[in-house]
Amino acid sequence: MLPFYEPVQNDFSAVNELIIEQLHSDVGLVENIGHYLVEAGGKRLRPLLVLLASGALRYRGKEHLKLAAIVEFIHTATLLHDDVVDVSSLRRGRLTANAKWGNAPSVLVGDFLYSRAFQFMVDVGDMQIMRILADTTNIISEGEVQQLVNAKNPDISEAAYFDVIHKKTAILFASAAEAAAVLAQASDAQREAFRLYGYHIGMAFQLVDDLLDYSGDSESMGKNLGDDLAEGKPTLPLIVAMQRANRADAEVIASALREGSADKLQDIVQIVRDNEGLSYTSDCAREHVASALQQLSALDDSPHLKAMRDLAEFAVARNF
Repeated sequence: MLPFYEPVQNDFSAVNELIIEQLHSDVGLVENIGHYLVEAGGKRLRPLLVLLASGALRYRGKEHLKLAAIVEFIHTATLLHDDVVDVSSLRRGRLTANAKWGNAPSVLVGDFLYSRAFQFMVDVGDMQIMRILADTTNIISEGEVQQLVNAKNPDISEAAYFDVIHKKTAILFASAAEAAAVLAQASDAQREAFRLYGYHIGMAFQLVDDLLDYSGDSESMGKNLGDDLAEGKPTLPLIVAMQRANRADAEVIASALREGSADKLQDIVQIVRDNEGLSYTSDCAREHVASALQQLSALDDSPHLKAMRDLAEFAVARNF
């Protein structure tokens, strides 16, 4: 276990148990797919952020466990839908649910997880939290559609790319931290600080994910390298490389994006490296981490706050 889990180790275990409990359904296929996803593991960073933020704000109740489970259900639902849209076959080193059971069951179980999350929100009973998470799920859906529209288009701008990753990834990190602050009855200033911390951490994580698709190790990552290229996703390393490369090299990338092909992955990785697409993306991630850490500067020190700092550093140091 990574050190930033330690201050909330017991709560983290309780959340995992709660997730399994809330996956109960009279329909066997729902439980089968749900348990398959839970057993796949994953870092569970979004629920972790709920627990760390609650602890940093000295929340003493139990509703943060429910909130953490809600956030994980929303995230898992988006993964199920993502894998269907992207026709992905591998996640976390295992077959995706759509590869194992088919697209229709994956979409429907994703819908089940979304609706279960909102059922659970009613139990928490805080209208502010419900508004934050309802708005968040809507924004995530917009981001999914926007990414689909952008696919196989090599002319996507850097600004358009950042807009998509804000909606698809950063918004749920931001909302997890902000909702925890609301639950802990934090001040408006603290609530905003936690929201911004989550936003910047989410942006950094997505930037590093996109970087690792051209520099990582498939075994460590649990997915195939070049998946983004095969799906025609114009991510930042490619956008930067196309801007800086000579016309011929830029066309190699553009053509691969238009075709949704990873056949020339090794050539494209070299073009991206030669034109500083990886280092530029890494620098952007580090800037977001620095902004995230700045949001914590006015808060009282604690093991939970230290863990949040460590989590920020992990965002850019990781290789999976």
